[in-house]
Amino acid sequence: MRWRYLFVLFTFFFSFFIILSKLFYWQVVKADELSQLGQSQYGSVITIEAKRGDIETSDGFPVVTNKLSYLVFANPKEVTDKNKVADLLSSILDTKAATISARLDLPGYWASIQEGVDSGIKDKVESLNIPGIGFQVEYTRFYPEASMAAQLLGFVGKDSQGNDKGYFGLEGYYDRQLRGRDASAVEIHDALGRPILSKLDNSAQSQDGRTLVLHINRAIQFLVEQKLKDAVEKYGADGGMVGIMDPKTGGIIAMAGYPNFDEKNYWEYGQSLYKNPFITNLYEPGSTVKPIVMAGAIDNKLLKPDSKCPICAGPVKVEDYTLHTWNDEYFPNTTMEDVIRHSDNTGMVYVSKVMGLDRMLSNFDKFGLSDPTGIDLQGETASTISDRKTWYPVDIATSAFGQGISVTPIELLDGFSALANGGARMEPHIVDKVITDDNQTIVIPPKKISQPISPQTAKIMTEMLVYTVDKGEASFARLKGYRIAGKTGTASIPVAGHYDPTQTIASFIGYAPADDPKYVMLVIIDKPKASIYGAETAAPVFFDISRDLLQYYGVTPTEGE
Repeated sequence: MRWRYLFVLFTFFFSFFIILSKLFYWQVVKADELSQLGQSQYGSVITIEAKRGDIETSDGFPVVTNKLSYLVFANPKEVTDKNKVADLLSSILDTKAATISARLDLPGYWASIQEGVDSGIKDKVESLNIPGIGFQVEYTRFYPEASMAAQLLGFVGKDSQGNDKGYFGLEGYYDRQLRGRDASAVEIHDALGRPILSKLDNSAQSQDGRTLVLHINRAIQFLVEQKLKDAVEKYGADGGMVGIMDPKTGGIIAMAGYPNFDEKNYWEYGQSLYKNPFITNLYEPGSTVKPIVMAGAIDNKLLKPDSKCPICAGPVKVEDYTLHTWNDEYFPNTTMEDVIRHSDNTGMVYVSKVMGLDRMLSNFDKFGLSDPTGIDLQGETASTISDRKTWYPVDIATSAFGQGISVTPIELLDGFSALANGGARMEPHIVDKVITDDNQTIVIPPKKISQPISPQTAKIMTEMLVYTVDKGEASFARLKGYRIAGKTGTASIPVAGHYDPTQTIASFIGYAPADDPKYVMLVIIDKPKASIYGAETAAPVFFDISRDLLQYYGVTPTEGE
């Protein structure tokens, strides 16, 4: 009796152990395989890709749009002779047979074979009637104007999950608006894994991305890119950039950097080229900042255009430093108007003494030289102004002629534009309006950021800058018959605690027509070899572009010039 009881107990525990082992085998060891089998017999969630929004220039032309393409995929369980299929597909898809074969050997019921296949290739694959090979609609970014405005537009790559994502420029900044919303569908399969029905998930309907319409003028952008490329090559420079803005609205009319990249094949270029130098590069602006400092002194009623400089007869000593003019020429008792005309560093040292540190820092802040501008592009870098406690007298003096402080080109362009717009500084903007998937238009209104100077001071500065263009060191390049306000810049480059005497960043900034500006433009030539001076490199580029711009806007020369 006792042995019978032990036998029953042993049988019970042994059976229980067998059951637990089977459960462990099916629920742990075979879990993934059973899950895939279940999905193949019931269904799987597939994504219905939303169409990414277009990007259009101001004339409605799409500089970025979409081209219909296909993803070739396979159900490896249905592919019988995998080596033969791999050979057939490789000859059409221009992909190694070994690569395709490896994907067909993957476990599961779905494997990606190749993305971005056009309709012609898709038809060739489809004509083979290979069981287990299917196609999924997708959209590939297409650039009708090739690489034009690449650094401004950015590109579309893949995120860590393999989904499309915008990077840099407009594609990065407006990624959520452009990408729309994908939809989900449940695809029902039979026992062999073949699709027999798809049911949309009504809670997540597909929504196409929005279209961006830019302030960018396509004709002007093309012109600027060509002129910039020619200038960089002509002057043997490392690179260059140009930005053009409507000072009344803040709308960016054109923005270009050279060298740039091809957004269609972005992976073939160094990552440094992805960044837009006009919004990311910090540099010492040199003499282009002098009008901004002078405007602050005049607006605070500390100086007038005809005020005399009492320290401009020779080099000026500040602490242990001796400060010179750029060409070692000096003008005793020169006026403030001629300080700007001659780009006189000693005259600007005097302006800084009159202004004092607090007013200098406040003026830089009002003109936006210490904060991000808020431009709608991914990757903007902001300059910083050191805490007032760290400033020495020599720092105040050199900042007045643009050395010892750093700005981005967009900060300088935006700040300088206040001189052209009655003293009002507008937020720079690339996108003019957004068109939703149901064809509703959302206009982005102009936004005033600050009023650093009065309209009266802006008029005074305009006259001083017109005088500078007509009589200054770049007067040889000016356009006769037009009133253009502008200023050259030749900034030394700091290296290892001192300034390199052989390399500069040459620039010219200005606006036209001076009395009713259609645009304000900044031209920067990085390390030109032909000449280190902005008057001899950047200024000719500025006036060359301006000649075409003024004709484009229908501005006629003044009689008698």
